[in-house]
Amino acid sequence: MTVIGGFGLCGIPENLINEIKRKGTKGLTLVSNNCGVDDFGLGILLPDRQIKKIIASYVGENAEFERQMMAGELEVELTPQGTLAEKMRAGGAGIPAFYTATGYGTPVAEGKDERQFNGRDYILEESITGDFAIVKAWKADRYGNLVFRKTARNFNPLAATVGKITVVEVEEIVEPGDLDPDQIHTPGIYVDRLILGTFEKRIEQRTTRPSETRPLTTQGEK
Repeated sequence: MTVIGGFGLCGIPENLINEIKRKGTKGLTLVSNNCGVDDFGLGILLPDRQIKKIIASYVGENAEFERQMMAGELEVELTPQGTLAEKMRAGGAGIPAFYTATGYGTPVAEGKDERQFNGRDYILEESITGDFAIVKAWKADRYGNLVFRKTARNFNPLAATVGKITVVEVEEIVEPGDLDPDQIHTPGIYVDRLILGTFEKRIEQRTTRPSETRPLTTQGEK
């Protein structure tokens, strides 16, 4: 199982995904918030059937992902987004399982242990760990200490903690001591491999509106 950071197309490990595509590795079980789009991110692994199963929060804007799922060609385990994040956090913390109210009384709860605490119903969710984790960070030092930038922080710090082998791609590698210790989000103890990447940083859906134009006026005009 491979756990992958990112949210939509924000903060995804583009270079590592491209390398998986190039190598043609198949039979993959992946954990990711979603599966990118048809021609970018994890979506590029779908045409050659490289993904066997994916644990994700939503289908997203990926027509091929939807087609394969509906046709039964791809095993998909849809998990509520907050639950997915907690499953990863718990896995990294060595917690094997936890109870949550999210999903109780829905198909998400099928086959799971149910208990009641303080009058409220909960279901048992098992945590997630992976053989590999691939992560995108903004900056790292040569010890693997990581800094994430803005919304690219999303699932990446969680994913970094759950892999037996964690591989991180970054935009900049600096010398030890150049990072402010108070700004480090993930300690290097979690990082096994570090690469310097180049990034397209594509926007999943660009939404704009025309700017409001107003006629220029001069003093004295109404």
